[in-house]
Amino acid sequence: MMYEVINLGLVDYQEAYSLQQQLLARRLRDEMGDTILLLEHNPVITLGRRAKRDNILVSPAILRSRGIKVLEVDRGGDVTVHSPGQLVCYPIMDLRRRGKDLHRYLRNLEEAIIRLLTTYGLQGMRVTGQTGIWIQGREKIASIGIGVRNWVTYHGVALNVNNDISYFSLIRPCGLEGVKVTSISRILGEGVDMDELRSRMIKCFDTVFTF
Repeated sequence: MMYEVINLGLVDYQEAYSLQQQLLARRLRDEMGDTILLLEHNPVITLGRRAKRDNILVSPAILRSRGIKVLEVDRGGDVTVHSPGQLVCYPIMDLRRRGKDLHRYLRNLEEAIIRLLTTYGLQGMRVTGQTGIWIQGREKIASIGIGVRNWVTYHGVALNVNNDISYFSLIRPCGLEGVKVTSISRILGEGVDMDELRSRMIKCFDTVFTF
């Protein structure tokens, strides 16, 4: 393994973002090695740098009544939602030592998720012109939105596992009209052990991030 893995469990988004910023600063100063944060978030809608507010389909009052925060964040992409049961992965990686290739980095994130899904008998796939992973090209199961500062990455990928998919009805996922969202447990018809899934994910990352 070429990086450290930190399992944080269920963490408020802003707390996790603060930790990312601390680790990012340390990585930029070369005070630590590459690190991957694995966690889940309390319900939150995040708006990336390209997001439009009208991709949130309900009123602020409805969001408040459901305890859902809305945050503008400095990742790529449009709007998404996080909630417990969704596995979020934030790699703090120095691409200066990994070829300075953002396209390759994004494709490797996707490939790691595709390989992980395979271990559950699921066939994840890419859709031309869209970042993320889909099932049968119709239902989105993982979203990717990254940040990069001086070639060091932060933010990352969110994989739907046991999370409540109904949250996605509150938004226009990734700003795309008519997008359907699914999860591993929804497809399998049963809950997924998150500890086992995290272990499988790291093994898949190991096979992909070898550069």
